[in-house]
Amino acid sequence: MSEKKSHMWVFFAVLSAVFAAATSILAKVGIEGVNSSLATAVRTVVVVLMAWLMVFVTNTAGGITSITPKSWIFLILSGLATGASWLCYYKAIQLGEVSKVAPIDKMSAVLTLILAFIFLHEKMTVKSIIGCILITCGTLFMVL
Repeated sequence: MSEKKSHMWVFFAVLSAVFAAATSILAKVGIEGVNSSLATAVRTVVVVLMAWLMVFVTNTAGGITSITPKSWIFLILSGLATGASWLCYYKAIQLGEVSKVAPIDKMSAVLTLILAFIFLHEKMTVKSIIGCILITCGTLFMVL
């Protein structure tokens, strides 16, 4: 793998954070006077259309037949978890301040590291443990 390609994940991770931040602000404005479940459904339709557009633009639709049953199960479970997360997030931002909801939502980073350690046997280094502690402390500092 080329040096340039091996670092592309950082670029996309930063873009993900930027778009996630924009999502929170745009959603808070858009959800005003709208049921949170309905707002989530509208958002989901847009995401589905955008995802399928990318599949067709990149000409990868043919790969659907090679998805294994195990992958189907875990992709479906992931989709259910995403849906539950979005429903809860939209309800939370409807009821509370985005500046408090978003940091709590981002605690998912800490939970992900813990779950990756337990279920995927990924390394938990001193650096990642300190990072988890700092994220947790920072979250508590922002929301209390």
